[in-house]
Amino acid sequence: MQPSHQGTTRFSNRVADYVRSRPRYPQGVLDILRSEAGLTTNMVVADIGSGTGFSSEPFLQNGNIVHGVEPNADMRSAAETLLAKYPDFRSVNGTAEATTMPDRSIDLIVAGQAFHWFDQVKTCEEFRRILREDGPVVLIWNTLQEDATPFMRAYMSLLHQFGTDFKEVVHTNVDRGQLQAFYGGDFVKRMLPNEQRFDREGLRSRLLSSSYTPPVGHPNHEPMLRELDRIFEQNQEGGEVRMEYATEVYVGRLQSIR
Repeated sequence: MQPSHQGTTRFSNRVADYVRSRPRYPQGVLDILRSEAGLTTNMVVADIGSGTGFSSEPFLQNGNIVHGVEPNADMRSAAETLLAKYPDFRSVNGTAEATTMPDRSIDLIVAGQAFHWFDQVKTCEEFRRILREDGPVVLIWNTLQEDATPFMRAYMSLLHQFGTDFKEVVHTNVDRGQLQAFYGGDFVKRMLPNEQRFDREGLRSRLLSSSYTPPVGHPNHEPMLRELDRIFEQNQEGGEVRMEYATEVYVGRLQSIR
């Protein structure tokens, strides 16, 4: 997969909505990584495509030193604000393909909600360079559960209808074959349930945090929001709707350079 979309810049005007409304990761993720990746508190972690810091925070809470590698200045700044209370957070201006990290300096790599933006061949080479021997690579996504409820079906239908390039950039385009090619072999997959509850304004913010939704000024922006309001009214209970996810955790070790 060779991403042709500018993943490093396309979230710049959506940072506030991203911080406000994107889901965090369940606490159970760290339990999975202790079991499947040998996670310990003394591991040095590189969070690649760390964005606003959501994927770095669980490791900081675990006591790890975390290098958050993020090319987007606005998102990197948001992470620096969110994680300012953690002295072991290191903010790094870099990309998956060129992290700027020293050779053999990292014990574990994680990429949360980011791997589908990477050039996978160049990223594999860079990860092998910065990882200490046999270090695990962890990929995590919060995946919307399209068929979970009538609300989720309606919300996904809205994304397909109004998304500017939803089908092209959605992370579910990354299939098992691509992951096997990246790891150079097999990997472990684990899943956890996750959810958010939104009022009307929160749901709007969640929608607008997605890079493929039409921004203000686009001819489909207002029609999209009207349809979202209709979906909310039809599905809300007690003034809220429930967004359902499966948190997918992939753990493997890079076997070869392609």
